[in-house]
Amino acid sequence: MSPPPDPRPGPRPDPGPDLPREADVVVVGGGINGMCAAIHLARMGVGTLVLDGGGNPGTTTNAGSLHVQMQSRFIRLETPERVAALKRHLSLYVMAVRAWEALAADLDADIELKVEGGLMLAETPEQYEFLADKCREEQRLGLRVEMLDRAALDRVAPYLGPNAIGAEFCADEGKMNTLLANPAIERAAVAAGAAVVRRTPVTGLAVDGTGFRVTTPAGTVRCGRVVNAAGGAAGAIAAMLGVRLPVESEPLHMNVTEAVAPRIGHLVQHADRQLTLKQSVGGNVIIGGGRPAFFDPRSGRPSVFRRSIEGNLALALHICPWLSDVRLIRTWAGVNAKTDGRPVLGEVPGVPGFFVLVSGDAGYSLGPISGQLLAEVMTGRAPAYDVSDFGIARFGG
Repeated sequence: MSPPPDPRPGPRPDPGPDLPREADVVVVGGGINGMCAAIHLARMGVGTLVLDGGGNPGTTTNAGSLHVQMQSRFIRLETPERVAALKRHLSLYVMAVRAWEALAADLDADIELKVEGGLMLAETPEQYEFLADKCREEQRLGLRVEMLDRAALDRVAPYLGPNAIGAEFCADEGKMNTLLANPAIERAAVAAGAAVVRRTPVTGLAVDGTGFRVTTPAGTVRCGRVVNAAGGAAGAIAAMLGVRLPVESEPLHMNVTEAVAPRIGHLVQHADRQLTLKQSVGGNVIIGGGRPAFFDPRSGRPSVFRRSIEGNLALALHICPWLSDVRLIRTWAGVNAKTDGRPVLGEVPGVPGFFVLVSGDAGYSLGPISGQLLAEVMTGRAPAYDVSDFGIARFGG
């Protein structure tokens, strides 16, 4: 399950006949958040246009992980306030998995969604106790998690090498094939009535009477409302209207191997080190874990560090020694849209009609539920989850 090829020959030079001149809502950004919002808005009868510039895509960074349990590095490295906020909203991640299951059942293609659980591995007694404490807290917060000793790991995950002494198991974690999911989700948005225009970046955004004027290289669109779902570029889009939105573009590294016989059934993480492991239905092993990449100063595109490749693969071999016989076929870098750990979702105070949708950490996991919640807010429905903690006003300015 490697990422899709880069689709960016650059913005179209002339106004295209497929660019509508008016829309009820313009969604800026055609990643997982923007496209899921478009599906729900269109199904609710809202005339929706998605504009995507084809820049540095965040949707390829995740590569199909469905995260639910708290990632241990986040707990260790972040402030107590951010960890407390994450704990308050753990149930949202469970809702996200259910939203993915509902979405997958509604698409015109099998996206290879598998919710078979996730393992967070411990190699030392200290790491095991850390996970045990985390497990007790997550159980108190309603997650389906349990601790597994080495004997239990041998039964449920015989693909693991001898270095793991135990793990925390989360029943609701999983994976899907983004190469199948992303185009199927776009087709669903179009089938629902949304228009999707690619390779068309938003270069200007201004209030125009009671609505907005959206400028692109292909022409201008006037609309009543705007959804800023531009991921790492969301801060720049917000700044066009004088709105402060602190979103960091964080380039991250991933690897994929050749296809081999299926062995890894779970989403695998580590209690103390940067690693994720999963295997696609087709047999490719995807190795990640949030190791850094960088922006090439000449092209502006995300590129990989050699040290990230070596560190990622060395740890994967440490956990699954049988991978030494498997060939690496590709590495790549995507861009994570990093916030303060919480989604940013809702209307911007003082700019009526301007909405923001940035899922933040584990943004791909939250995409379907985030899109649903924003559509409910925009159409005056009671959202299925309390979004009062996600407003942009928390950043000030």
